[in-house]
Amino acid sequence: MNCIIVDDEATARAVVAKFCENTSEITVEEEFSSAIEAIKYLNKHTVDVVFLDIHMPGFTGFDFVETLKTPPKIVLITSDKDLALQAYEYDTIVDYLIKPLTQERFNKCIKKVKTAIHTQSIVDNATQARNTVNLGELFINIDHRLIKLKFNEILIIKALGDYINIKTEDAEYKVHNTLKKIKEKLPEDIFLQIHRSYIINFTKIIDIEDNSVLIDKNVIPISRSQKPKLMQHLNLLK
Repeated sequence: MNCIIVDDEATARAVVAKFCENTSEITVEEEFSSAIEAIKYLNKHTVDVVFLDIHMPGFTGFDFVETLKTPPKIVLITSDKDLALQAYEYDTIVDYLIKPLTQERFNKCIKKVKTAIHTQSIVDNATQARNTVNLGELFINIDHRLIKLKFNEILIIKALGDYINIKTEDAEYKVHNTLKKIKEKLPEDIFLQIHRSYIINFTKIIDIEDNSVLIDKNVIPISRSQKPKLMQHLNLLK
Protein backbone atom coordinates (compact mmCIF):
# COMPACT_ATOMS: atom_id res chain seq x y z
CA MET A 1 0.00 0.00 0.00
CA ASN A 2 1.07 3.60 -0.46
CA CYS A 3 0.05 6.76 1.36
CA ILE A 4 0.50 10.46 1.89
CA ILE A 5 0.66 12.28 5.23
CA VAL A 6 -1.14 15.61 5.68
CA ASP A 7 -0.44 17.56 8.87
CA ASP A 8 0.65 21.15 9.43
CA GLU A 9 3.03 20.03 12.22
CA ALA A 10 6.39 18.64 11.05
CA THR A 11 6.85 16.58 14.22
CA ALA A 12 3.48 14.89 13.77
CA ARG A 13 4.30 14.05 10.15
CA ALA A 14 7.64 12.58 11.22
CA VAL A 15 5.96 10.33 13.81
CA VAL A 16 3.50 8.91 11.27
CA ALA A 17 6.26 8.45 8.70
CA LYS A 18 8.35 6.52 11.25
CA PHE A 19 5.43 4.25 12.13
CA CYS A 20 4.86 3.58 8.42
CA GLU A 21 8.52 2.69 8.03
CA ASN A 22 8.29 0.27 10.96
CA THR A 23 5.34 -1.67 9.51
CA SER A 24 6.93 -2.46 6.10
CA GLU A 25 3.38 -2.79 4.72
CA ILE A 26 2.94 0.79 3.60
CA THR A 27 5.09 3.29 1.72
CA VAL A 28 4.96 7.05 2.21
CA GLU A 29 4.87 8.77 -1.17
CA GLU A 30 4.70 12.40 0.00
CA GLU A 31 4.19 14.57 3.07
CA PHE A 32 2.23 17.83 3.09
CA SER A 33 1.85 20.65 5.59
CA SER A 34 -0.92 22.17 3.46
CA ALA A 35 -4.26 20.51 2.72
CA ILE A 36 -4.54 22.46 -0.54
CA GLU A 37 -1.20 21.10 -1.78
CA ALA A 38 -2.27 17.59 -0.83
CA ILE A 39 -5.49 17.96 -2.83
CA LYS A 40 -3.53 19.14 -5.87
CA TYR A 41 -1.32 16.06 -5.53
CA LEU A 42 -4.32 13.70 -5.30
CA ASN A 43 -5.84 15.23 -8.42
CA LYS A 44 -2.85 13.83 -10.34
CA HIS A 45 -1.80 10.79 -8.32
CA THR A 46 -3.49 7.75 -6.78
CA VAL A 47 -2.78 6.54 -3.25
CA ASP A 48 -4.35 3.86 -1.08
CA VAL A 49 -4.67 5.89 2.11
CA VAL A 50 -4.25 9.42 3.48
CA PHE A 51 -3.16 10.01 7.08
CA LEU A 52 -4.89 13.29 7.78
CA ASP A 53 -4.85 15.76 10.65
CA ILE A 54 -8.35 17.07 11.39
CA HIS A 55 -7.34 20.55 12.54
CA MET A 56 -5.31 22.55 10.02
CA PRO A 57 -5.21 26.32 9.38
CA GLY A 58 -8.26 27.35 7.38
CA PHE A 59 -9.16 23.79 6.35
CA THR A 60 -10.53 20.93 8.44
CA GLY A 61 -10.02 17.28 7.71
CA PHE A 62 -13.72 16.98 6.90
CA ASP A 63 -13.40 19.83 4.37
CA PHE A 64 -10.54 17.88 2.83
CA VAL A 65 -12.59 14.69 2.44
CA GLU A 66 -15.59 16.51 0.95
CA THR A 67 -13.37 18.32 -1.57
CA LEU A 68 -12.05 15.11 -3.15
CA LYS A 69 -14.11 13.66 -6.02
CA THR A 70 -12.89 10.09 -5.47
CA PRO A 71 -11.25 10.03 -2.05
CA PRO A 72 -8.95 7.16 -1.07
CA LYS A 73 -9.23 5.56 2.36
CA ILE A 74 -8.75 8.18 5.08
CA VAL A 75 -7.25 7.81 8.55
CA LEU A 76 -7.89 10.84 10.73
CA ILE A 77 -5.28 11.83 13.31
CA THR A 78 -6.13 14.27 16.08
CA SER A 79 -5.94 15.04 19.76
CA ASP A 80 -9.68 15.81 19.77
CA LYS A 81 -11.78 12.81 20.87
CA ASP A 82 -15.10 14.59 20.37
CA LEU A 83 -15.23 14.33 16.57
CA ALA A 84 -15.12 10.54 16.26
CA LEU A 85 -18.89 10.22 15.77
CA GLN A 86 -18.85 12.79 12.97
CA ALA A 87 -15.90 11.04 11.36
CA TYR A 88 -17.72 7.76 10.94
CA GLU A 89 -20.47 9.44 8.92
CA TYR A 90 -17.99 9.27 6.01
CA ASP A 91 -17.66 5.88 4.33
CA THR A 92 -14.13 6.63 3.18
CA ILE A 93 -12.85 7.26 6.76
CA VAL A 94 -11.68 3.92 8.09
CA ASP A 95 -10.01 4.87 11.38
CA TYR A 96 -9.61 7.66 13.93
CA LEU A 97 -6.27 7.87 15.74
CA ILE A 98 -5.87 9.92 18.91
CA LYS A 99 -2.55 11.67 19.61
CA PRO A 100 -0.12 10.72 21.03
CA LEU A 101 0.12 7.72 18.71
CA THR A 102 1.61 4.36 19.57
CA GLN A 103 3.08 1.77 17.22
CA GLU A 104 0.70 -0.89 18.51
CA ARG A 105 -2.39 1.20 17.77
CA PHE A 106 -0.95 2.23 14.42
CA ASN A 107 -0.44 -1.41 13.42
CA LYS A 108 -4.11 -2.14 14.18
CA CYS A 109 -5.00 0.81 11.98
CA ILE A 110 -3.00 -0.64 9.08
CA LYS A 111 -4.96 -3.90 9.39
CA LYS A 112 -8.22 -1.94 9.21
CA VAL A 113 -7.02 -0.11 6.10
CA LYS A 114 -6.02 -3.37 4.38
CA THR A 115 -9.40 -4.91 5.17
CA ALA A 116 -11.26 -1.84 3.88
CA ILE A 117 -9.27 -1.80 0.63
CA HIS A 118 -9.86 -5.53 0.12
CA THR A 119 -13.60 -5.15 0.75
CA GLN A 120 -13.82 -2.23 -1.66
CA SER A 121 -12.05 -4.30 -4.32
CA ILE A 122 -14.62 -7.07 -3.94
CA VAL A 123 -17.49 -4.58 -4.26
CA ASP A 124 -15.94 -2.92 -7.32
CA ASN A 125 -15.38 -6.26 -9.04
CA ALA A 126 -18.95 -7.34 -8.33
CA THR A 127 -20.30 -4.08 -9.72
CA GLN A 128 -18.20 -4.43 -12.85
CA ALA A 129 -19.38 -8.01 -13.33
CA ARG A 130 -23.01 -6.99 -12.87
CA ASN A 131 -22.66 -4.20 -15.42
CA THR A 132 -21.06 -6.61 -17.87
CA VAL A 133 -23.96 -9.04 -17.50
CA ASN A 134 -26.51 -6.27 -18.09
CA LEU A 135 -24.91 -5.42 -21.45
CA GLY A 136 -26.81 -2.14 -21.69
CA GLU A 137 -30.24 -3.74 -21.39
CA LEU A 138 -33.24 -3.62 -19.07
CA PHE A 139 -36.15 -6.07 -18.84
CA ILE A 140 -39.60 -4.77 -17.89
CA ASN A 141 -42.69 -6.76 -16.93
CA ILE A 142 -45.72 -6.02 -19.13
CA ASP A 143 -48.79 -8.27 -18.69
CA HIS A 144 -46.63 -11.14 -17.44
CA ARG A 145 -44.24 -10.77 -20.38
CA LEU A 146 -40.61 -9.70 -19.99
CA ILE A 147 -39.75 -7.13 -22.63
CA LYS A 148 -36.15 -6.20 -23.29
CA LEU A 149 -35.30 -2.52 -23.72
CA LYS A 150 -31.88 -1.28 -24.78
CA PHE A 151 -30.65 1.66 -22.71
CA ASN A 152 -29.75 3.72 -25.78
CA GLU A 153 -33.33 3.40 -27.09
CA ILE A 154 -34.96 4.80 -23.94
CA LEU A 155 -35.76 8.51 -24.23
CA ILE A 156 -37.83 9.52 -21.20
CA ILE A 157 -39.17 7.92 -18.03
CA LYS A 158 -42.08 9.69 -16.33
CA ALA A 159 -43.63 9.08 -12.91
CA LEU A 160 -47.39 8.40 -12.98
CA GLY A 161 -48.51 7.75 -9.42
CA ASP A 162 -47.78 4.08 -8.70
CA TYR A 163 -46.60 3.60 -12.29
CA ILE A 164 -43.90 4.86 -14.60
CA ASN A 165 -44.17 5.54 -18.30
CA ILE A 166 -41.14 4.53 -20.34
CA LYS A 167 -40.92 6.16 -23.75
CA THR A 168 -38.56 4.66 -26.31
CA GLU A 169 -37.82 5.64 -29.90
CA ASP A 170 -40.63 3.36 -31.13
CA ALA A 171 -43.07 2.74 -28.27
CA GLU A 172 -44.32 3.57 -24.77
CA TYR A 173 -44.68 1.20 -21.82
CA LYS A 174 -46.63 1.66 -18.58
CA VAL A 175 -44.93 -0.25 -15.77
CA HIS A 176 -45.99 -0.70 -12.14
CA ASN A 177 -42.85 0.69 -10.51
CA THR A 178 -41.23 3.88 -9.22
CA LEU A 179 -38.65 6.34 -10.55
CA LYS A 180 -36.45 5.59 -7.56
CA LYS A 181 -36.27 1.87 -8.30
CA ILE A 182 -35.68 2.17 -12.03
CA LYS A 183 -33.08 4.88 -11.45
CA GLU A 184 -30.99 2.31 -9.56
CA LYS A 185 -30.95 0.12 -12.69
CA LEU A 186 -29.91 2.84 -15.14
CA PRO A 187 -26.33 3.81 -16.03
CA GLU A 188 -25.47 7.28 -14.73
CA ASP A 189 -23.36 8.07 -17.80
CA ILE A 190 -26.47 8.52 -19.96
CA PHE A 191 -29.47 8.91 -17.61
CA LEU A 192 -30.24 11.79 -15.26
CA GLN A 193 -33.24 12.74 -13.14
CA ILE A 194 -33.91 16.37 -14.03
CA HIS A 195 -37.25 16.71 -12.24
CA ARG A 196 -39.06 14.84 -9.47
CA SER A 197 -41.27 13.28 -12.17
CA TYR A 198 -38.77 12.75 -15.01
CA ILE A 199 -35.62 10.82 -15.83
CA ILE A 200 -34.15 11.49 -19.25
CA ASN A 201 -31.53 10.00 -21.54
CA PHE A 202 -29.50 13.20 -21.80
CA THR A 203 -27.67 11.96 -24.91
CA LYS A 204 -31.02 12.36 -26.71
CA ILE A 205 -31.44 16.06 -25.91
CA ILE A 206 -32.12 18.15 -29.03
CA ASP A 207 -32.50 21.57 -27.41
CA ILE A 208 -32.41 23.27 -24.01
CA GLU A 209 -34.29 26.50 -23.41
CA ASP A 210 -34.84 28.19 -20.08
CA ASN A 211 -36.09 25.47 -17.72
CA SER A 212 -36.98 22.74 -20.22
CA VAL A 213 -35.35 20.27 -22.61
CA LEU A 214 -36.55 18.94 -25.94
CA ILE A 215 -36.22 15.20 -26.56
CA ASP A 216 -37.77 13.88 -29.76
CA LYS A 217 -40.96 15.99 -29.77
CA ASN A 218 -41.32 16.07 -26.00
CA VAL A 219 -40.73 19.16 -23.87
CA ILE A 220 -39.55 18.09 -20.41
CA PRO A 221 -39.32 20.48 -17.42
CA ILE A 222 -36.05 20.89 -15.52
CA SER A 223 -36.26 21.60 -11.82
CA ARG A 224 -34.14 24.50 -10.65
CA SER A 225 -32.12 22.28 -8.30
CA GLN A 226 -31.26 19.77 -11.05
CA LYS A 227 -30.29 22.17 -13.84
CA PRO A 228 -26.66 22.66 -12.65
CA LYS A 229 -26.18 18.89 -12.59
CA LEU A 230 -27.56 18.60 -16.12
CA MET A 231 -25.22 21.30 -17.38
CA GLN A 232 -22.25 19.45 -15.87
CA HIS A 233 -23.12 16.39 -17.96
CA LEU A 234 -23.17 18.31 -21.24
CA ASN A 235 -20.19 18.71 -23.52
CA LEU A 236 -20.43 22.50 -23.77
CA LEU A 237 -18.45 24.63 -26.21
CA LYS A 238 -17.52 27.74 -24.22
